[in-house]
Amino acid sequence: MVETSSRLLFAAFLLYLIGTLLFGGAIRTPKKGQGSTGPQKTKWGNFAIFATVAGFICQAGYFITRWIASGHAPVSNLFEFTTFFGMMLVGAFMVIYFLYRSAVLGLFALPVALLLIAYASMFPKDINPLVPSLRSYWLQIHVTTAAAGEAILAVSFAAGLIYLVKSTDQQKSNRQTFWLEFVMLCLICIAGFIVAKSAFGLFHYKADFSWIDRNGAKNTGENALVYHMPAVIGPHGGELLTAGRMTPWFYVPAFINAVKLNTVLWSVLSGIILYVLVRLAARKRIGALLKPLTKNINADLMDEIGYRSVLIGFPVFTLGALIFAMIWAQIAWSKFWSWDPKEVWALVTWLFYAAFLHLRMSKGWQGEKSAWLAVIGFAIILFNLIAVNLVIAGLHSYA
Repeated sequence: MVETSSRLLFAAFLLYLIGTLLFGGAIRTPKKGQGSTGPQKTKWGNFAIFATVAGFICQAGYFITRWIASGHAPVSNLFEFTTFFGMMLVGAFMVIYFLYRSAVLGLFALPVALLLIAYASMFPKDINPLVPSLRSYWLQIHVTTAAAGEAILAVSFAAGLIYLVKSTDQQKSNRQTFWLEFVMLCLICIAGFIVAKSAFGLFHYKADFSWIDRNGAKNTGENALVYHMPAVIGPHGGELLTAGRMTPWFYVPAFINAVKLNTVLWSVLSGIILYVLVRLAARKRIGALLKPLTKNINADLMDEIGYRSVLIGFPVFTLGALIFAMIWAQIAWSKFWSWDPKEVWALVTWLFYAAFLHLRMSKGWQGEKSAWLAVIGFAIILFNLIAVNLVIAGLHSYA
């Protein structure tokens, strides 16, 4: 059953990739004599959404078969949660697509889902027994609802990014082009993590470190920290146990997960290298490379899609990430709020999108301002997914 679920997830990944390419065909400039919704363009769009729906069905099959194999909802670790997040993002996109028939949204949203699935595949896929605090029906209620809310909010990011790519004058160098290019670099850094993790994995790199935890106890043997990338950052009180491996340049306090912070650093370095290579090959900004894809796009439509995505995603996120989370925390830990890093960033995310809606409805922030808010909001979501999960230790560290 586990093998079947893995094959279904791989099939979904391939179908999403095919769907992305087909959406690219759906937005190409129509031939002379054809309107913007000519038969050729409609055909490409139909093929693209068919591949996307087929991929979603395969990923739903992965989710169901893994649930059967594990006996619980497969959202209990970073691999499972991130793949589910990607699936919900595709599901949210499909709903928006059938409402607005915007092919370019697929060309931007599906690659984000592909990155999420590829990112998830870099983490352990083993099915392990649940820790005691996760043995509750609130697991599927809280986590799935929170992921669904974040996925719907992620659609607003795709729409906002399209708006910014279209509206930014790439012939000028200013704050707008700089920050848009920075967003592209951040996305490439996720790809950099995948490349770095895969590259060192091919060589089976491994280095063990003893370390001292926050209680002052020295951990070695079975409790030693294992690095699968060269250790630029070492653990608190760390001592290299594997001969011939790289000695860390510096060490971090015990409350920081050194192994995962080291992974983040390698991701950033790999992402910067990939970004430089693309820039050298294209001899232009990433934003300038993408701009032709938005040539025939209605910017006001993207603005509307982004706004409506937040309108729908915000209450779903509120239910899952705050209300359901506090109920479960009260049941599991006898306190509904503990200022855990994960809880704090969920609250930061909620406050940000509440401010987004306030500024949109009362201050009239539309267009470019709204698009930037959507991009920043998704950056906060990714920070919670990546940095908080990987670097900062807390009650949710099992994720």
